[in-house]
Amino acid sequence: MVFFLLLLVLSVLETTASQSIGVCYGRVANNLPPAKEVIDLYKAYNIGIMRIYDPDPSTIEALRGSNIQLVVGVPNEDLQSLATAAAATNWVQKYIQNYSQDVKFRYIVVGNEIDPNDALAQFVLPAMQNIYAALASANLQSQIKVSTAIQLSLLGSSYPPSSGAFSPSSSSYITPIVRFLANNGAPLLANVYTYFSYISDTKNIDLSYALFTSPTVVVRDGTYEYHNLFDASLGALYAALEKIGAPNLEVVVSESGWPSYGGIAATVDNARVYYRNLIDHVARGTPNRPNQPIETYLFAMFDENQKGPAATERHFGLFTPDKQPKYNN
Repeated sequence: MVFFLLLLVLSVLETTASQSIGVCYGRVANNLPPAKEVIDLYKAYNIGIMRIYDPDPSTIEALRGSNIQLVVGVPNEDLQSLATAAAATNWVQKYIQNYSQDVKFRYIVVGNEIDPNDALAQFVLPAMQNIYAALASANLQSQIKVSTAIQLSLLGSSYPPSSGAFSPSSSSYITPIVRFLANNGAPLLANVYTYFSYISDTKNIDLSYALFTSPTVVVRDGTYEYHNLFDASLGALYAALEKIGAPNLEVVVSESGWPSYGGIAATVDNARVYYRNLIDHVARGTPNRPNQPIETYLFAMFDENQKGPAATERHFGLFTPDKQPKYNN
């Protein structure tokens, strides 16, 4: 077994706060191994949590008795139908209840990176409420939390981090969702990619700031000092949550990664450095919430050859489709 890969992502990094590192299993590809082989790969490298983006029966079936925790997504295209209570009840029964004795569900993620201006936005909270009600009817609401995954573009301001605030259109969308999460003891999921922030402004953002390798403080913001863009991004999100009345809401980083090919700074070396430093860093928390480990999901398990349009989208995998580790030295 490759020592570096074991250190990097293939051992579960449990902490005293029961936070963990998981790996996202995206399937936008036509050359990936069968679900059972994927589960076996998770098992072989002791990866304890998987995130999937739809309730794929073959994946869920393969997880029976595995002890791998599962974060399962509601695809965006299903949000409207699940805003109806009966449809949500049927969905929970079909994909959750039928497996709940043998599969360790962790979260149901209702929608991924929904734009507040999208027509689907109006259905996110009703779908969350209906799925929660269906879980409660099955006495599963304490075991399985209901949330949604946002992108940081919902922030209308983010620099300095203390000025972080949701844009007006985002605020009206996210505030009732955040209230729902707080009332039910569920975290907010956020996809955080310093790579995309870096390539959008290479003139003002140094690569070392995005890769956790800056030797000095880059941003001073009141009493907080930021050495890396990841912390600053979360700092802005924490500030935005505080402004809408949720200063203590837990944030789970539901995706983070770096591509190994296909664009600016997309190299194997940079990806290796990013993943290694990310895992080491989230165990310690951020300047805003020190000593509070951040539950984080690495994106992604495999390169996905049907993603796009940018070439980098096809090269976020920790493994190649033939199950070979990409970062083995």
